Amino acid sequence: MKHDQIKELISIFDESDLTRLKINDKEFSITLEKGTLQAVTKAPAPLHEALPVPVAAPAEGEVPEIAEKSPAGDTIDSPMVGTFYVAPSPGAAPFVKVGDRVSKGDTVGIVEAMKIMNEIEAEFDCIIKKMLVEDGQPVEFGTPLFEVERV
Repeated sequence: MKHDQIKELISIFDESDLTRLKINDKEFSITLEKGTLQAVTKAPAPLHEALPVPVAAPAEGEVPEIAEKSPAGDTIDSPMVGTFYVAPSPGAAPFVKVGDRVSKGDTVGIVEAMKIMNEIEAEFDCIIKKMLVEDGQPVEFGTPLFEVERV
């Protein structure tokens, strides 16, 4: 790959929503990463201005319920839109199970996007606490796949 091609690739990567890109060729290998170890997602701009919605105040002595929007603690998130798989092939053993200790760079699952299988790697050493997505389930960019504990 030539210097100009690498510069163009970096420019396209910087403008994209991707956080990691890995290219391996017979004579060439490049890995691009950006951001921090924790995924940051931005909410899309609203198409129209949101109108205020009246909310009834809780009755005296009543505690309002608050839905938990995201898992407590650290997570391993999907870096792309696709279908999540826990194993390299149907019937094979899963990459990880709850309770497994995982090292940075270990494969924890696969996201299939446009018929390409993309390995999802742990970005830090951790222990798998909870699987948040089922095998074969569609995922979005930033969807938490596993709740983990850093070690």
